[in-house]
Amino acid sequence: MTAARQVMQGRSHLAWQRPAVVFFILAALVLAMMVLNVAIGSVFIGPAEILRTLAGGGLDSTAWFILWKIRIPRAIAAVLGGAFLAVSGLLLQVYFRNPIVGPFILGISSGATLMVSFVMLTTLTVGLTVISPFMTTLAAFAGAYGVMLIVLAVAARVRSGVTLLIVGLMMGYLCHAVTSILTALAEKEKIKGFVLWQLGSFSGFKWSEIYVLLACGGLILVLIYMLGKPLNAFLLGEQYAASMGVNIRRFRLLILLCACALAGMITSVAGPVAFVGLAVPHMARLLMGTSDNRILVPAACLTGALVTSLCDLAARMLLAPVELPLSAITAFFGAPVVIGLLIRRRVKL
Repeated sequence: MTAARQVMQGRSHLAWQRPAVVFFILAALVLAMMVLNVAIGSVFIGPAEILRTLAGGGLDSTAWFILWKIRIPRAIAAVLGGAFLAVSGLLLQVYFRNPIVGPFILGISSGATLMVSFVMLTTLTVGLTVISPFMTTLAAFAGAYGVMLIVLAVAARVRSGVTLLIVGLMMGYLCHAVTSILTALAEKEKIKGFVLWQLGSFSGFKWSEIYVLLACGGLILVLIYMLGKPLNAFLLGEQYAASMGVNIRRFRLLILLCACALAGMITSVAGPVAFVGLAVPHMARLLMGTSDNRILVPAACLTGALVTSLCDLAARMLLAPVELPLSAITAFFGAPVVIGLLIRRRVKL
């Protein structure tokens, strides 16, 4: 009996040994990418200058302004954006038990784009001078969460994940149709700004937006991590999860609410960022060699942060001083991953 227990303890130790090593490597790489994003740009800022500025020195210097007003908020936003989108995609892939599902499959991005098109392509902000500087962000929030509420209302009535997936796709098509009509009727000057927003970017982030993402998104990530065991049970089927004491109807709504909230927050402030939520969860599974969501949730956070930081740096520097669209870079990264999954068909949730 003692020998069997020792064998089981040894297996448990080995099961956690690989994730611990991978976690350490991922965390180190994320930190290194943040340093690179802060240091590299049109003006190179060395490590000594960065440390001096972080310590409170050089308050009137150009380096202080560049770091605290531009690069550090952007680097943090890229990390948070990648983490939120990756976990959102992981939740949806667990929910639908489908490896080719991403956070925007339910029309969240399309809803945000639709409402932003009303603001940027029409005269909706006329007379709203008090809140007009924040109208784009507020509109994106409204569009993303408006579609989310519709999907949640359907989820409360429909048990089939396939039906819910089709509803999300149809909502996306409807939003895209209205957006296309507004674009066709808009003035050329307004279309340019709208198209740039659609390309996605972490530039221009303010510290107030960072604080909101940290507070709201952090709480949601903690909640999702605490739901690791129910997520594992749900992955094995609703009947099994119900036998383990999981309230299926409430849990389904909670998964969708968390996934849509994470994706909606990033879309509202950074625009649509493609493929991160679709490809990164698979990378986390391959790196960790497990489907245990208690391991995959933090792994997806770190992997998403690393991938998005790398893509953001590439978007800024590949053809500097011209900044490439972030969604184009993430698509170049994510599309081969998805194609490989479709061809191999070996990825399991």
